[in-house]
Amino acid sequence: MLAITPRAKGFHKEIDSIAPDKSISHRTAMFALLAKAPSVVHNYLLAQDTLHTLEIARKLGLKVEEQGRKGSFIFTPPSKIMEPDCVLDCGNAGTAMRLYTGLLSAQKGYFVLSGDQYLHARPMNRVIKPLQSVGAQIYSRSGGYAPLSVVGTELQGFSFIGEIASAQVKSALILAALFAKDSSVYGEREHTRDHTERMLSGMGAQIAKENKQGLCSITINPLSQKLQPLDIAIPADPSSAFFFAVAAAITPDSSVLLKNVLLNPTRIEAFRVLESMGAIIEYHRTECAYEEVGDIYVQSAPLKAVSVSHNISWLIDELPALAVAFCFASGRSEVSNAKELRVKECDRIHAVVSNLKALGIICEEKEDGFVIEGLGDKLESKKIDSSALLRSFGDHRIAMSFAIMGLRLGAEIDDEECISVSFPNFLEILREMTEVRLLD
Repeated sequence: MLAITPRAKGFHKEIDSIAPDKSISHRTAMFALLAKAPSVVHNYLLAQDTLHTLEIARKLGLKVEEQGRKGSFIFTPPSKIMEPDCVLDCGNAGTAMRLYTGLLSAQKGYFVLSGDQYLHARPMNRVIKPLQSVGAQIYSRSGGYAPLSVVGTELQGFSFIGEIASAQVKSALILAALFAKDSSVYGEREHTRDHTERMLSGMGAQIAKENKQGLCSITINPLSQKLQPLDIAIPADPSSAFFFAVAAAITPDSSVLLKNVLLNPTRIEAFRVLESMGAIIEYHRTECAYEEVGDIYVQSAPLKAVSVSHNISWLIDELPALAVAFCFASGRSEVSNAKELRVKECDRIHAVVSNLKALGIICEEKEDGFVIEGLGDKLESKKIDSSALLRSFGDHRIAMSFAIMGLRLGAEIDDEECISVSFPNFLEILREMTEVRLLD
């Protein structure tokens, strides 16, 4: 159990140790399998989810050699993806399971993807059914739950329009399309996070985008040869950095400089929302290779309520932390069109609302989001139960969001172990701001 002591005064910090980007780390291990020469990867995220992805890549034939510094590797690809003689364990990583399902559906061999109890409870039909519709042979437990069996087969080119705004589904279809007989087209009505297209294009894949009549069409030509190797230093994860942006925004007289953060426009939407609430935010671009990178400065200011209903797929991971910011704004904040929150590592709508109600904060659970009555500048007059035991629901982002809330209200959280899924040094950084204790 985790206990957070509220902070008595503001802080001003520069943080250069935010966890490396999780999405890009997953993809470097997978995409290195498709290269024609060794890839050089620095600052790979050494967290549970991404280490499962890397171990699966090893079992598919990737040779992994550590370089001098922590998180630096040379990834040497096999001549072809190998059929493993064991189950491929994704742990808690939904990204690993969904993207590998797409990649392996077009490879020769038989593959079984499994995971932990939480991953086995997450719906996989969202990726199984689209892949099956284009000819993939994928089998699951009743209802579309893992473990999954994938029998690799030769796929025809396809045209598919995604009904769910999901970068994972899109990425799975793109990876399958790279090995189809003919060109394929994936269409999405809402532009989702685009790391897969950016990175694969940077490696030489023929992927083209066109926007017309409200639809983004992505044309994927099958690979005629292996891809160019990666040479990448992975920047800090903006989803991880956002926890400390919220920490600065909700703590009076505070500021934070977040160093070397990924600034992909589809990944910093939560910062834009926080800025619209009144927080002072500046972006300083320092580098642009596969992705835009830079520093983000965040300074506290009085926050006002906001309604969030657009670009939800761009901030789906940050909404629990945004809910914490809503609690310290003046007025009634609302999130809608976010039903996807119910099928993440846990039902995040229910998790957020049940914890806030335990604290005594007025809020409402909706089918596709939540409503939160902010405490504003009258925190002392509100009846807040800081002694309430909050639940992580086994979800790293729920645990970290309410740990950040502890900076203002104090908090006891039932399980801190899930934090290591994505941000192993989160508590180390938080300890620089306030007292953090692990209780029996």
